[in-house]
Amino acid sequence: MLARIRKAEENEGGFTLIELLVVMIIIGILAAIAIPVFLSQRAKAKDTSTKADVSTAGKELATYYVDAAGAPPAVTIVGGKILFGAVAAAPTAVPPVVAVPGRDIGPASTGTTVQNQTGTNSTDWCIAFTNGEGSSTPTWNYSAAAGLKSGAC
Repeated sequence: MLARIRKAEENEGGFTLIELLVVMIIIGILAAIAIPVFLSQRAKAKDTSTKADVSTAGKELATYYVDAAGAPPAVTIVGGKILFGAVAAAPTAVPPVVAVPGRDIGPASTGTTVQNQTGTNSTDWCIAFTNGEGSSTPTWNYSAAAGLKSGAC
């Protein structure tokens, strides 16, 4: 009886080389599937941030047309902020009037720029933002007619 127990204990030394290789192959296959998926997430995040930025600016333009009449002020991105229009500072020094950025409507995502802004009335306006670090569709627009969609105005 003791001889059988000793013989069983000798065979339980650990994992075989084949078992270890199978586990390493499985881990390699899983890594080969997961790494490309994770790498594409950065471009998707840039696209999402650009869509959020253009949506914010588009909703601000829509609000402008509800509250005011006439051509809207330009939307710009300066210093990491989306700015709506420009205002003139009070004349305190030479030169007497200095243009300063307008009303801050929110932070702009890194890499996002204003591509163009079109329209002068409440039914045909459009604004487009682009981000070169995004995916294959780095430009998004927000318009009175269609809302948010990919591409330029």
